[in-house]
Amino acid sequence: MISEKQFEKELDIIISNAVREDVGGGDYSSLACIPESAQGKAKLLVKEAGIIAGVEFAKRIFKYVDINLQVEALINDGDEVKYGDIVFYVSGSSLSILKAERLVLNAMQRMSAIATKTKKFATLLEGTKTKILDTRKTTPGIRAIEKWAVKIGGGENHRFALYDMIMLKDNHIDFAGGITQAIAKTKKYLDVNYLDLKIIVEARSLNEIKEIFKSEGIHRILIDNFNYDDTRKAVALIGDKCQTESSGNITLETARKYAECGVDYISSGALTHSVYNLDLSLKAV
Repeated sequence: MISEKQFEKELDIIISNAVREDVGGGDYSSLACIPESAQGKAKLLVKEAGIIAGVEFAKRIFKYVDINLQVEALINDGDEVKYGDIVFYVSGSSLSILKAERLVLNAMQRMSAIATKTKKFATLLEGTKTKILDTRKTTPGIRAIEKWAVKIGGGENHRFALYDMIMLKDNHIDFAGGITQAIAKTKKYLDVNYLDLKIIVEARSLNEIKEIFKSEGIHRILIDNFNYDDTRKAVALIGDKCQTESSGNITLETARKYAECGVDYISSGALTHSVYNLDLSLKAV
């Protein structure tokens, strides 16, 4: 995974780019009718039940827009919320609050939706050893906050991007000439370039799992699109040789059954690519 310093940098990039995109030359609607000296206060109001996420990110946005804005948080990231709850109050320059409003709402609505869905998966897996993972199926440009939301919801992050872990999937394997060839070439590349990266290899059948074990140093096997019976066989075959991960169209309806097959992880792109924003609003008080 990426370092904390890299993650912080990603957050700063997201905020600066979002403000550039939304504000441009200026918030003329606000500048036209509100005095520069005006002071105000607003509340973040919950209009739908779920798991709140993005409170700390909102503080970061407000600080970026105006270091003098003050945030009083009443509810923390990861807490359950219901209709009518007030998550925080923000006070200070009215112009600054309005400038940050849409970015705060867009981010928190998206993050809360992801956290809410992740929490459903995590709750389903309770009592098993299996943990829920996200994927790289994220919204371009805001991956950092979407993966942050997964963690807030009780999930775990997979690799952040293409550069922090090796994942040899079906296309890599086919283009490289097979599993053994793909692994061998990968190890040589890592060695020549002095890279210390974990290797995950996708398996499409039990025979492919057997072939993977002809090579050493595999961190995890991705058991892709297996049915329950074959997943159990795969877990038994792998044993404690490396970690196991089930993937491929796993839903809330099927996640528990895959977990009961004994895999270490389940990954689901739906955590980030198929959610509906939680309804929140920022209202003047």
